[in-house]
Amino acid sequence: MKRIIYLLTASLFLISCTFSKGDTSGSESTVETQGDIRVGINIGERAPDLVFKSPDGEKISLTSLRGKMVLIDFWAAWCSPCRMKNPNLVKTYQHFEDKNFANGSGFTIYGVSLDKSKEEWVGAIEKDGLEWESHVSDLKGWQSVPAAMYGVMGIPMNFLIDGDGIIVAKGLRGEYLDAKLKELLK
Repeated sequence: MKRIIYLLTASLFLISCTFSKGDTSGSESTVETQGDIRVGINIGERAPDLVFKSPDGEKISLTSLRGKMVLIDFWAAWCSPCRMKNPNLVKTYQHFEDKNFANGSGFTIYGVSLDKSKEEWVGAIEKDGLEWESHVSDLKGWQSVPAAMYGVMGIPMNFLIDGDGIIVAKGLRGEYLDAKLKELLK
C-alpha cells in the first residue's frame, strides 16, 4: 500500500512539473505571462503566438490578427473529417466576418495545415473555397511545430480567441462554433 501511495505521489509530482513548465536550471522561469495573463493553451489564457509561412512564403503571425475574433483551425488536406467540415466553416466565416463582438471587431480564421505537400495543401484551400487570407504551415505533417505548441493530438482541432488573444473556447465545430460566436456578439 505504501508503494502505491509513493508511486501515485511521484507520478503527480512529475505531472505537475511537466505542466508547470518550470525551469530547473536555476535561471529564469519558462512560464510566460503577459501582464496578469498566463500564456497557454487553456481557456482564459493568452494563445501562444504563431508565425509561419503562407502558401506564398509570406510569414503571417497570429498576433497580426489581434482585435478580431480568430479561430485557429488545425487541419490537413488528407484529413477527411477536416475536409467535410470545411463547407460549414466557410459559411460561418462568411456570416461572422464583419460582425462586432464584445471583444473583437470581425471574425477570421488562422488555418494551420498539418500537410507535408504544399501542392496538396494549396489544392485543398482552392477546392474547398477557404477564402480567408491567413493560411499557414511548416509542411512537417505530424511533426508540425504549431501543432506541438498547442498540444494538438488529432485533427480537426481549433481554438477560438478574442480580440485580446485570449482563448475563449476550443474544439468547437458546426453549430457549436456558430452558437459560441453568437453568444460573443455585442
